[in-house]
Amino acid sequence: MASIHHQIFIAANPDAIWNAARDVGRLHDRLVPGFVTATEMLPGDGAPVRRVTFVNGRVVDETIVSIDDAARRIVWAIKEFEHHNGALTVAAAAGGAQVTWIADLLPDALSEQVSPAMAHGLAMMKAHFEGSR
Repeated sequence: MASIHHQIFIAANPDAIWNAARDVGRLHDRLVPGFVTATEMLPGDGAPVRRVTFVNGRVVDETIVSIDDAARRIVWAIKEFEHHNGALTVAAAAGGAQVTWIADLLPDALSEQVSPAMAHGLAMMKAHFEGSR
């Protein structure tokens, strides 16, 4: 199973970044504008599911597995992959926040497409919070 790890320092208040990340239906305007163009919460029973539209036109349904405010950690699964478990954590760091995005996925070959997208998403998050788009 491929395991992808990306980290980035963001010179912004970690609470502000976490507040945007935990607002799972607003990725497109609160967390990663320019990377995600639309986020829609789908109706239904059970765990929340969000439909994410990326700037390249790809649309993905993600099940929200957990939102842990104490750890500033959100976990989700992409339904269309054989296996996908994504986690984003926001930790306080001197002068800002350390944001970590991890994804475990199958098939392994998807990592060639997913890893650069994750790195780009974190770069867009940094630009958004640091005001340097």
